[in-house]
Amino acid sequence: MGKPLNLGIVGCGAIIAQYLDTFQRLDSVNLVAVADLDPSRAQAVAAAQPGVRALGVDELLTDDEVDLVLNLTIPVAHAEVALRAIAAGKDVYGEKPLAATTAEAKEVIDAARAAGVRVGCAPDTVLGTGIQTARKAIDDGLIGAPISATATMMTPGHERWHPNPDFYYVPGGGPLLDMGPYYVTALVTLLGPVKSVIGAASHTRTSRRIGSGPRTGETIPVTTDTHVTGVLVHESGALSTLVMSFDAVQTRSPNIEIHGETASLIVPDPNRFDGEVQVCTLTDQEAGWAILPVSAGYHDAGRGYGVADMAQTPEGQEHRANGDLAFHVLDVLESLLESAGSGTSVTVGTTVRRPSAVPLTGVPQPVV
Repeated sequence: MGKPLNLGIVGCGAIIAQYLDTFQRLDSVNLVAVADLDPSRAQAVAAAQPGVRALGVDELLTDDEVDLVLNLTIPVAHAEVALRAIAAGKDVYGEKPLAATTAEAKEVIDAARAAGVRVGCAPDTVLGTGIQTARKAIDDGLIGAPISATATMMTPGHERWHPNPDFYYVPGGGPLLDMGPYYVTALVTLLGPVKSVIGAASHTRTSRRIGSGPRTGETIPVTTDTHVTGVLVHESGALSTLVMSFDAVQTRSPNIEIHGETASLIVPDPNRFDGEVQVCTLTDQEAGWAILPVSAGYHDAGRGYGVADMAQTPEGQEHRANGDLAFHVLDVLESLLESAGSGTSVTVGTTVRRPSAVPLTGVPQPVV
């Protein structure tokens, strides 16, 4: 509080561009260094960012100027980089998921608590006006007591556009661990933590053909499930039905619907910060769906607002895109896969407090 938080970024892949664009608009964060296993990528980023140094990974993790390490590495490296940063006394904010497994995620959370540093994690899309306007409608009682939700993500697969899609089709990948964090984080934000799940999963193809880039036409193996469905039982009693697929062609289903005693909501894409929230009420069904005015969330937000929210949160208070939330979401996803393998309901071993709501504002403000 009072001065910008100095950031060092580890991982200079495609996603970094979105963070860099956001940080240029925010006064609460200050990028000072970048690193990548491929030094040329770090050098290219630093050359385009005045005052930013290109360092080796070890150098960045121990650099005295860096307050927080933004971890944009691939999922299998999330825990390793986070633990090394924590050991150096740095706060950490990572891309989703928090780690490749809940066991690794627990190591990160435990290490951070022992070291007295903070952990944050994407997705921070739930801090935007789309999910937050829907949350305010629910919290204000617009739909009555929430009863159920549906969350649907259906695509033919990322190999059509991604030049190196291999990691989507091995254990630790698949639609659930790739896109599920957006949807489950939104469901927890809207309806609260999940206490148990039951799931089923399948995959229809044993290989995929790359459709773009220098490897176009190359076939890669599929060793993980590519269609996952399940029911999440929230502690509130609400039931969410989740469908995540790389095996479908297209869907007309809304990304998320929330159903209550007196109304239903259509919630926008949780992979975006904005979008229309629509409501249909029991007393006015003939009028159909009406668009709710934007009433909450960070306006015109982008990837990295979770970092800025973390920077603005006073010491001793919990920032919104926090590690405990990411740990719980990962636990829900892993429990779904466990249930799909066993054919039985699985109790989710963690819980979490819903993060505080975001009032309608232009840039991240201190949590009050």
